[in-house]
Amino acid sequence: MLRIPFKKDLTKEEFSWVLYDWASQSYVMIVMTVIMSMFFVEATNRAGVENASTFWSFTNSASMILIGVLAPIIGTLSGYKGKKKMLFTLFAVLGLAGTFGLAFIPEQWWPVMLAVFFISSVGYAGNTKVYDTFLVDVTDKKRMNWVSSLGFAFGYIGGAIPFILSLPLVVLVLLDVVDMDIMLAYRVAFGIATLWWLVFMRPFMKNVHQQVGTEVEPQYIRKSFIRIWTTAKEIGGQKPILIFLLAFFLYSDGLGTIIRMAVIFGAEIGIDEMTLLMVLLATQFVAMPFAILYGKLSQKVGAKFMIYVGIFTYCIVCAIALFMNPNRTEGQLRAMFWGLAMLIGTAQGGLQALSRAYFARIIPKEKSNEYFGFYNVCSRFAATVGTAMFGIIAMTTGYSHYGIAGIAVLFVASAIIFRFVPDDKKADEMA
Repeated sequence: MLRIPFKKDLTKEEFSWVLYDWASQSYVMIVMTVIMSMFFVEATNRAGVENASTFWSFTNSASMILIGVLAPIIGTLSGYKGKKKMLFTLFAVLGLAGTFGLAFIPEQWWPVMLAVFFISSVGYAGNTKVYDTFLVDVTDKKRMNWVSSLGFAFGYIGGAIPFILSLPLVVLVLLDVVDMDIMLAYRVAFGIATLWWLVFMRPFMKNVHQQVGTEVEPQYIRKSFIRIWTTAKEIGGQKPILIFLLAFFLYSDGLGTIIRMAVIFGAEIGIDEMTLLMVLLATQFVAMPFAILYGKLSQKVGAKFMIYVGIFTYCIVCAIALFMNPNRTEGQLRAMFWGLAMLIGTAQGGLQALSRAYFARIIPKEKSNEYFGFYNVCSRFAATVGTAMFGIIAMTTGYSHYGIAGIAVLFVASAIIFRFVPDDKKADEMA
């Protein structure tokens, strides 16, 4: 039986929800962040393609634009009883099929490789957005910060384990200990990611069910579009929610860009593959306890304060990255990259977890699916602006690290706007 700390403090539904973060993070670590990036870089290098980071960033932007457009539709459709799990499963199958399909794309077909990655990315993103809305179905408002933080915390370990299982073969090939094409080692990693995701999603499918929703009505698909407009007008009239979504859009933009561009950025400034692998693995283990710490501290000082801490940490990350000129010595760049990764690890999970929980607490529970549709629009479209800016600036200047400047502006702007959202700690004390 799988033993996870804190399980005894969770209900069966809460534990199954948390475990799905553990399952799906194999995609984030292997496909979104590390192995797929290296797979693509190797393929484009062999094909003699220049500015690979530009193609990578634009593909990420395109997938996020699509899921951003679909998000409010997904939100309203999942608001109907019996539809949320159906949508969750549909996008999970799309993500799993795309991830497994990557293992069979010939290396010279790098445009097809990007297309299949695009499919897997849309599947994962859509599935995750529906998953987020299940938070209101498995726990109450007072426990949301904690349960959401545990999800991200154990998601990091759940992402790290399949990555570790993939790592020995990749490392042995890179060290020329095993006589094998490195591309084959990467393909094995995609298979491991698929299997891990598929196996550990079972408790969620069995134990988590929609509790909040609207009865299905005639012509519900057509009427869901009317509900999108109604919800948009409601949000427009609720200043605290509107301000939060704007700030969330901005800092999610920077955060999502950093996640998706980390490996490409490191490779283009001269960080070797072995260092990239070790740094990103270490980040997972730093992120896990800090996500839990954010959840614990939010119970004392409030989620708003801890979100501020996360935004400030990312401002420091951007400041360091701006000085990572490829002309620096290899040792300097390696040390700076390690520093960036550790800082990111302290803030990434906590910032995402508390944002999800904070939003769930300030919206009407009975309309959580529709409201989360717009939350997901912000998180998905946010990831498009940063990656597009990074690609444009990198292509224009010829230096990847200059692309960080635009991301830094987004974090600063989000911090200024976020000061106007309600203080959840004060609200709890008055309740």
